[in-house]
Amino acid sequence: MVAPALLDQIRNAVDANFEDQVEFLATVVRFPSIRGQEAPLQDFLARRFSERGYAVDRYTLDEVPLSSHPKASPVADTDYSRAVQVVAAHRPASPKGRSLILQGHVDVVPPGPAEMWTYPPFSATIKDGWMYGRGAHDMKSGVVANIYALDALRRAGFVPDADVYLQSVTEEECTGNGALSTLMRGYRADACLIPESTDRKLWRSHTGTLWFRLRVRGMPVHASITQSGSNAIFSAFRISQALLKHTAELNKAAPSHPWYKDVPEPIKFNVGVIKGGDWTGSTPAWCDMDCRISILPGDSVAEARRGVERCVAEAAGQDPFLAQFPPEFIWHGHTSDPYVLEPGSDAEAALAAAHLQVFGQPLETICTTAMADTRFYGLYYGIPALCYGNIGEGAHAFDERTNLAALRQTTLSIATFVAEWCGLRSITDGAL
Repeated sequence: MVAPALLDQIRNAVDANFEDQVEFLATVVRFPSIRGQEAPLQDFLARRFSERGYAVDRYTLDEVPLSSHPKASPVADTDYSRAVQVVAAHRPASPKGRSLILQGHVDVVPPGPAEMWTYPPFSATIKDGWMYGRGAHDMKSGVVANIYALDALRRAGFVPDADVYLQSVTEEECTGNGALSTLMRGYRADACLIPESTDRKLWRSHTGTLWFRLRVRGMPVHASITQSGSNAIFSAFRISQALLKHTAELNKAAPSHPWYKDVPEPIKFNVGVIKGGDWTGSTPAWCDMDCRISILPGDSVAEARRGVERCVAEAAGQDPFLAQFPPEFIWHGHTSDPYVLEPGSDAEAALAAAHLQVFGQPLETICTTAMADTRFYGLYYGIPALCYGNIGEGAHAFDERTNLAALRQTTLSIATFVAEWCGLRSITDGAL
C-alpha cells in the first residue's frame, strides 16, 4: 500500500496538472480518428511522448507480419500502411520494480448524423462537468489518464522504478490487431492496464466476438412481376430473423454459465450495415449484410462460426432460390476469443489496493458483454490484463460523454496503482 504522505503528494500533483489534462483531452477528442484516419492523432501523441523524454516507437500495421499470427483478425478494405501505432517507453537504469503496459486505443466509431448530436461530435464541448464528443468516453479519456498518471508521478518528483510502456493503438473497435501488433513487436511486461471507461469497476471478463458479411443473391425482375423473381433484401431480412432465433437459443444456456448467469441475454446479435440493390423498379439482385455475434467464455470461435453457418444454411434451404444459390460468408474484422481475468493475480490485488486507498471502497468487478484488448495480453502472452477506467456514457451513441470530476479521481487511482505495482524512484536519483 502506498504511504499516506506519498498518496497526498500524488493527489496534489494530479490536481495541479488537471486543467492541462482537460485541455489535452479536448485536443485529442477533436481529432476525428475514425478507422483509417488515426494517423494525425497518433503523430500528435508521438510528439507529446517525445517531449516528455520517452523513447518513441512509431510504426504502421503493414510493418508487422500479422497474417502469421493465428489470433490476428482478418481484414477487408483497409490500408494498413496508414494504421499508425505508437509505443512510448520508460526504461530506468537497473529497474527494481515490476514492469507495466499502459494501453489505450484512439480509434473511434463513426459519429453518425451530426445533426442528431446536441453538440458537434468532435467539438469536445464541456457542459455541467461532462466533456461531450465521439471517443471522449470510448476511450480517449483513458488514453489521457494513462499519460497524466505518469505526469503526476513526475510532478511529485518520482518515476516508476520499472519499465513502463505507454501504448496508443488503433483497430480496437474492429479487429484488435493494433494491440496484437505491440506484442508481436516484442513489448512485454509483468501486467497490463487498459483504462476503458468501466465506471471504475474491474472487468472480470468480456465476451468474444465474430464479425461476418453475408452476401445474399437474388433474381432481378421488373417490380411489376416481383413474384417471379427473388428479392435479395427480403431474403437477407429472413436470414437475420433466423440468426436472432439462433441467438435466443444460445442464450437459454446462459443462466447456468459460471460468469454470465446474472447477465440477461449476454449473447448479442447485431446487423450493423446493410447494402443492396441497384434500382427501385427492380427486385434487388444482391444484398450485403455485416453482422456481429458474441461468444461466451468456454465457447470457441470455431464452434460459434459453425453454429452461425448451420443457421444460415437451414434458413437458406427453406427458400427455393437460396437453396440453389446459398449466401456467401466473408469472415472479416473481429474473430475474437472471450477472456476471463481469473481471480487471485498480484496485479488485481495491487489495483484493488490503489482503488481502496483513493475511493475508500472495495473494487467491484463485473462481467461485460462488450469486449476489450485484454484478451491478447492475458490469453496469448500470459500477462495479467486489467480493464479499469473512468465514468462515462454513450459509447457508440449520440452525445457520448466522459465525466471530468471522475476523470481526476481515476487518474489518481491509476497513478497510485503504478506506484504500488512498479515502485518509485526519486528523479534526483538519476532515474532518467
